Amino acid sequence: MAEQQLKAAILVVSDTASQDSSSDRVIDTLTDVFPDGPWEKPITRIVPDDVLQIQRTVCEWADSVSPVNLILISGGTGFAVKDITPEAVSPLLHRHAPGLVHGMIASSLKVTPFAMMARPVAGTRHKSLVITLPGSPKGAKENLEAVIKLLPHACTQAAGADSRTLHAGGVKKLEAEAGVKPESHDHHHHHHDHIHSHSHSHGHGHVVPRAHTTPLEQRSNDPAAGATRRYRESPYPMLSVDEALKLVLSYTPDPEVIEVPVTVDLVGYVVAEDVYAAEAVPAYLASIVDGYAIIAPKAPDGSTSTKGVFPVASVTHANESGVLAPLEAGTIARITTGAPLPPNANAVVMVEDTLLVSSTPDGKEEATVEILTGEIMANENVRQPGSDVSLGSRILQRGDLITPVGGEIGLLAATGTKTVKVFKKPTVGVLSTGDELVEHDDPRTLQGGQIRDSNRPSILSCLKSWGIPAVDLGIARDTPPGELEQSLRDALRGVGKSSVDMIITTGGVSMGELDLLKPTIERSLGGTIHFGRVSMKPGKPTTFATVPFKPTSSERRSRLIFSLPGNPASALVTLNLFVLPSLHKLIGLGQKQVAWGLTPTLGLPLVAVILSHSFPLDAKRTEYHRAVITASPKDGRLYATSTGAGGVGQRSSRVGSLASANALLVLQPGKGSIGQGSLVEALLMGPVVREAAAIAAS
Repeated sequence: MAEQQLKAAILVVSDTASQDSSSDRVIDTLTDVFPDGPWEKPITRIVPDDVLQIQRTVCEWADSVSPVNLILISGGTGFAVKDITPEAVSPLLHRHAPGLVHGMIASSLKVTPFAMMARPVAGTRHKSLVITLPGSPKGAKENLEAVIKLLPHACTQAAGADSRTLHAGGVKKLEAEAGVKPESHDHHHHHHDHIHSHSHSHGHGHVVPRAHTTPLEQRSNDPAAGATRRYRESPYPMLSVDEALKLVLSYTPDPEVIEVPVTVDLVGYVVAEDVYAAEAVPAYLASIVDGYAIIAPKAPDGSTSTKGVFPVASVTHANESGVLAPLEAGTIARITTGAPLPPNANAVVMVEDTLLVSSTPDGKEEATVEILTGEIMANENVRQPGSDVSLGSRILQRGDLITPVGGEIGLLAATGTKTVKVFKKPTVGVLSTGDELVEHDDPRTLQGGQIRDSNRPSILSCLKSWGIPAVDLGIARDTPPGELEQSLRDALRGVGKSSVDMIITTGGVSMGELDLLKPTIERSLGGTIHFGRVSMKPGKPTTFATVPFKPTSSERRSRLIFSLPGNPASALVTLNLFVLPSLHKLIGLGQKQVAWGLTPTLGLPLVAVILSHSFPLDAKRTEYHRAVITASPKDGRLYATSTGAGGVGQRSSRVGSLASANALLVLQPGKGSIGQGSLVEALLMGPVVREAAAIAAS
């Protein structure tokens, strides 16, 4: 049976073509690029250079019950004042696809250097792939031809196909099916890159460690085993970061639901069920100006008029004023902004449209006031009951985050909501391991191999900034035997402190003979280690485990243990990369995406950035390079600068590599280096800084 065809759509953004469709040449040119077979004939539309019309069209095609697989948008991607297509499309994308952008620009650069003047964006919205193209038929065709063979695979994945099945035959099989092949490089080029890469390993006063032997089958990771039986290489298979992340999220429990009062302490919690307004806002007919409540005519029939001199019957303030006396015909009532209108009143005349005629005998109040206009109609300058929030309407959805901006708290407070169900925040214990560690504030001078424990304060500060309750578990010594096990057990049981749902340890996961964490978790605590090595730099020995724990006879819930490397940069990189997504799942982030049938995007937000200088690449491992991301006021793009010395390299023990960093660049393995101006993915750890601030920081 033939496979189901993919649906494509072409949107042309052009003021000219929207007024005269016969002037458009893009639609026919792009339609001809689509090969027969995987694609249906594209549907088409032309709109002017208008943000709202572009966004409405994309949402119509991507958000429908039967969405379009591929949306191509041609035009409006340059630097002209009216070119607003990237600004219209970017906010609609749930996930960006910088690789497609890079591929299109690289292809166009072979034709003209002016390809650098394009500002394309690409990514997915729900199950649709969205790509912007140049407005010229030639440029649009060249860009589409550069990626068209890969798009069926991308669209199939975006639509929800199983990645494991799609990738079962490996990249070579995918390349063969798509009819593409990697660019070849001559032998001399590779040799040069190898020398270039190796030269970087000697920077910063150290040589990158590498084994000079082929490991043989080893026997045991039991620390009690004799020296001849200890592992000489880690027995744990090397996983990719993606594989490791899937395991983390797979074994992270679903969030627990609790009910809490509505206070400012709600910030950082995720709503666990839809919330409906218990009260309307406003609950009454309210004034939106300072002035006078009046009885206005409901139609301009000339029989009645608001113009003239009227006695002031009462004063209505925006406060708890009890029962208001009805307003009698021919009288008015002074009223303040937000106050309820007295019964019978149906409009408010603003104070600017009036004159004071006379005061009461004591001179303290207004007796009569002249209204200068006869054009005030019923319902003028008033808010209807429930016009802001109607009674019983949904004000928050399951999966909404209560943000520090205050809008969510304000909604709950305004509608009289007393309690709300949220997902419980986990309590996280942070433990450092190793005989060499001393407290960071120990007044004594360091001796021998002692080092100050910087990891624990760093991780605790991160957890605090994320709004996660944390417990300081101190330092566990490698000797005497059993101290590490006891520290872990005490933390799980809450001995002396709060019991924890997750333990983060640093140190004790490499290959030294006193690295006790893995055997302690497996043998002493009966836990399961799900991975013990990850193909990444820094952070290779990162370990993730679950431990069965039964605090009461009725409850049994796994506790999570993340054992992070001891080197400071490794610890903080892996904390952001693996622990944060797990915490996001535990606090209920991504629940809304789950309800929509989408894979939740947890952890650090991903953006595309341009390299300000060249960066060295690791031959085998993906590197998470600490960098400062700046927004350029000249072109609005994001630029990345290394926190290392000129980007030459960042060893994992270098404490300062994260001091000013706000992002981790995702540098894929390769030979030599990746050049200035290249587009790469970056994980944002903090706010983007201004260009001048970045220069000062470096």
